[in-house]
Amino acid sequence: MPVSTTGRRRLWLSAAIVATIVAGLASRQFPWLLPLWLGKFPGDALWALMVYLGLAWLAPRARPLRVAAMALAVCWLVEASQLYRTPWLDALRATTLGHLALGSTFVWLDLLAYAVGVAAGAALDRCCARR
Repeated sequence: MPVSTTGRRRLWLSAAIVATIVAGLASRQFPWLLPLWLGKFPGDALWALMVYLGLAWLAPRARPLRVAAMALAVCWLVEASQLYRTPWLDALRATTLGHLALGSTFVWLDLLAYAVGVAAGAALDRCCARR
């Protein structure tokens, strides 16, 4: 039974999502392996890349620019949501998974890190689509 183009794309995207999650967690677990001036921003960019890849997995035929716009909107909305404080949301953010998915503190520079991660995803997507 032949694998469809969409199925093959989803397989590659799944592998890329797992690799991105591993790299993102490693960037937080072993920060001394990266230049000090980068701080926590590689993890933020990798999180945005993972959002891009996840949306591309959900919509495998969508154009990279459209996926990038959606991913950037999701990332920026999650960052903006950190300005909203309520006990149940703060309790969710206090969990490991909640902190990884929703963050905890609004930082303007995170918006730039997300743009870098999404742009990297779109560029890789375009390059791979051409082959």
